[in-house]
Order: sequence, then C-alpha cells, then structure tokens
Amino acid sequence: MYVTIDLPEDAAMALQRNQNGNLSRRVLEAVAIEGYRSGELTRAQVRRLLGFEHRLDVDAFFKEHGVPMTYTLEDLEEDQEAHRALGLR
Repeated sequence: MYVTIDLPEDAAMALQRNQNGNLSRRVLEAVAIEGYRSGELTRAQVRRLLGFEHRLDVDAFFKEHGVPMTYTLEDLEEDQEAHRALGLR
C-alpha cells in the first residue's frame, strides 16, 4: 500500500535540513515507532516495514531511538523453543 501525505513546505524543509536524511524514511520510521509504542505493530511487523533482515536490527533501531521494548511471556516461550530447536538448551 502506498500512502501520500501533504506537509507544509517549511515543515518539510526543516525536517529534511535538521536531520540530513531522507524525509520519506524518517516518516516511515516515525510510523513504525508510534505503531510499536501504541501496540498496533509487533516487532516482526516493524522489521518488515523498515526492511530489516534480523530481529536484532529492530532491537538496535529501538535502542537508538529510545523506544522501550516489551518482552512478553510469549516472546520468552518462542525464544526458549528456538533454543531447544537449536540444541542450545
């Protein structure tokens, strides 16, 4: 799905100038962060949305942006199952 937004020119220029980055990417990252914080997106969805290859990339992204990560009982159970499958436990 493609989404188009209209920004006032001065706001767009300020956002682009102050961060020296791709404005489209910054908006996408902001959507991912807010979606995760609100509980609407999972870490897996954030990974796909931002094109990260590994879950650790999402963790690093959240740390860089000061986003506290939730770690649920389901996450723990999935990690334990992955460890068992790999023979690490």
